[in-house]
Amino acid sequence: MAFESLSDKLAETFKKLRSKGRLTNADVKEAMREVRLALLEADVSYKVVKNFTKNVTERAVGSDVLEALNPAQQVIKIVNEELVALMGSDNQKINISSQSPSLVMLVGLQGAGKTTNGAKLAAYMKKQGKHPLLVACDIYRPAAIDQLETVGSQLDIPVFQMGQTDPVEIANSAIEYARKHGNDLIFLDTAGRLHIDEELMQELQNIRDAVNPAEILLVVDAMTGQDAVNAANAFDEALGVTGIMLTKLDGDARGGAALSITATTGKPIKFVGTGEKLDMLEPFYPDRMASRILGMGDMLTLIEKAEQAYDEKKALEMAEKIRANKFTLQDYLEQLGQVKNMGDLSQMASMIPGVNAKALEGAQMDDKAIAHIEAIITSMTPYERENPEVLNSSRKKRIAAGCGLQVVDVNRLLKQYEAMQQMMKMVSGKGMKKMRKKMGGMGGFPGIPGF
Repeated sequence: MAFESLSDKLAETFKKLRSKGRLTNADVKEAMREVRLALLEADVSYKVVKNFTKNVTERAVGSDVLEALNPAQQVIKIVNEELVALMGSDNQKINISSQSPSLVMLVGLQGAGKTTNGAKLAAYMKKQGKHPLLVACDIYRPAAIDQLETVGSQLDIPVFQMGQTDPVEIANSAIEYARKHGNDLIFLDTAGRLHIDEELMQELQNIRDAVNPAEILLVVDAMTGQDAVNAANAFDEALGVTGIMLTKLDGDARGGAALSITATTGKPIKFVGTGEKLDMLEPFYPDRMASRILGMGDMLTLIEKAEQAYDEKKALEMAEKIRANKFTLQDYLEQLGQVKNMGDLSQMASMIPGVNAKALEGAQMDDKAIAHIEAIITSMTPYERENPEVLNSSRKKRIAAGCGLQVVDVNRLLKQYEAMQQMMKMVSGKGMKKMRKKMGGMGGFPGIPGF
């Protein structure tokens, strides 16, 4: 995960500060030296690091801090505030013009994930009530149009394309198409290169001048570190970038791009890609990211993920079923699917204050186990799913044959379901706390380590 090494080093530095109780100017300066080294190793711009540590030191060596009841905590608070300021202070929403359709021009180097993450952003805006249209303006990269149509189909978002013709003509025609078909937000997937050249920039300028986009969103690969900052400066100088989307923040990125790019370019990071799945895109909140870097968690984002994964109406229906002790195999499958939709467990762990994400590093849903569960339950009749007690030997053999598994697999699922049912029986007012204690040792959902 991005920032993991930086977070560990900062945690060690602050641990030393806390152990001292009272702090001196020398203690603060030594801590800032370690912070400076940690930031440089995270590939943060030297100029940015220098200004950051200077600002923190100036604020931290004052008498108000050093003579405070808990000076180490005050220093950490200052570091947190300066990190937030470094990354842009607050969340910046996507620019939407007053006239429909509004245009978002996606630009960036080849390989940054522009096509896929542009489609993710369109899907995100669709959930906000918009009616997006994806437009294939990359006429050079092999299969670029096919890729956009594939992800558009998966996300149920229309794609406009005219083959390998003039990108300016494609963009203008897309606007007319959108007006006729009720699309109020257009995402132009433009061409990229492996490097910045005059031909690329001229084409992008031609598109910009022809359609006047409300947002020029630069898509950059977080794993490229300072190269991402250099690319951002070049694109901004040529096009006037209005915002940035950082991709691959779930990889081995050291975090330098996220901490340098806004301070260097003055352009806000608006969205971050956190995984390969098409729903793994988040609005960027500097305060939440700073909190994660300092090991303080990010409960707001975790709650939002849960709200997206869980349907409120279904949750109420499920609560009623649990109270009535009518938790069926179909319910079991649906609940498992909703937990699955929340994503990678190690990512979720990093958002919980005090939880060591390394303990769950690489932990994720076992897709094979989930597929087996789905196959077994869908091989049952609706009556059997609602009344699993009728599953005798002959029915189990039929179900196993129908899903290509063994009777032992069917029996294993039924045992897991029975264990879940026992937990559900405990849910009644004060019994909730007892149930939570027992969940830790019952195995919980199959295929999810620790749950």
